[in-house]
Amino acid sequence: MTANARPRRSMLYMPGANTRALDKGRSIPADAIILDLEDAVSPDAKDQARQNVVDATNEGGYGKRELLLRTNGLSTPWGYNDIVAVAKAKVDAVLIPKVDSADMVLQVQAILEANGAPDDLKIWCMIETPRGVLNADEIAGSTPRLGGFVMGTNDLAKELHCAHTPLRLPMLTALSQCLLAARANGIAILDGVYMDLNDADGFRESCQQGKEFGFDGKTLIHPKQVEPCNEVFAPSDEEIEHAKRVIAAFDEALAQGKGVATLDGKLIENLHVAMAHELVKSAALIKEMEA
Repeated sequence: MTANARPRRSMLYMPGANTRALDKGRSIPADAIILDLEDAVSPDAKDQARQNVVDATNEGGYGKRELLLRTNGLSTPWGYNDIVAVAKAKVDAVLIPKVDSADMVLQVQAILEANGAPDDLKIWCMIETPRGVLNADEIAGSTPRLGGFVMGTNDLAKELHCAHTPLRLPMLTALSQCLLAARANGIAILDGVYMDLNDADGFRESCQQGKEFGFDGKTLIHPKQVEPCNEVFAPSDEEIEHAKRVIAAFDEALAQGKGVATLDGKLIENLHVAMAHELVKSAALIKEMEA
């Protein structure tokens, strides 16, 4: 698990210009909320959306949900003021769009720190350009403030000139490279959105694929996607029970002076026990989140 481990099965985008949506975010069972000032907000509403988000976070009421604020890019007319606002808002992290270098991360960090951002405020990066993918390891290791990656798969498909197919084979190299960079640097990584709100089966399959790839969770565009996403990315009762049996079998073997154990005819080694402990811990954190 990452150093800042917590449940991140579902991370829901909420438009900063919509005050009703910001209020609704307090009751939706998502593990994390992305308060969005970028794609979901028209240019003429950017300044008001920024104020809406600051007011909503100062008011609080989001419980244990992790709060990220997605800013506009630094090259836009709104990006700098967005980052200054994040430094003073009651959020867990800033999410920067279209990050393609470590220098970009360090620029954001400098603005945050010059404006009194708390030490525990994290920087998350949208990886959605070819250059960002190629520099993923450099970006992931750029600063201790780096908390995670969010894959911008729609923009990435556009930039790659590739088809956004259900299996996402044209993006497999890019997704895998970002996963490798995230895991090598101990940060979280979230899968991209699924745009067809009427395709429940396709959405569930996309969540399952993301889980199998190794993502911590998935970013979402509608509240109705939250519960199925949480279900897929959470350990099942059967997985939890099996993990506990693995731990018990190995503990028993150690008590007998053995270095390995068997369970249901299969060999259990240290790596299996470590994975079992991680799964049990993940289940406990989810239970605590939902309490």
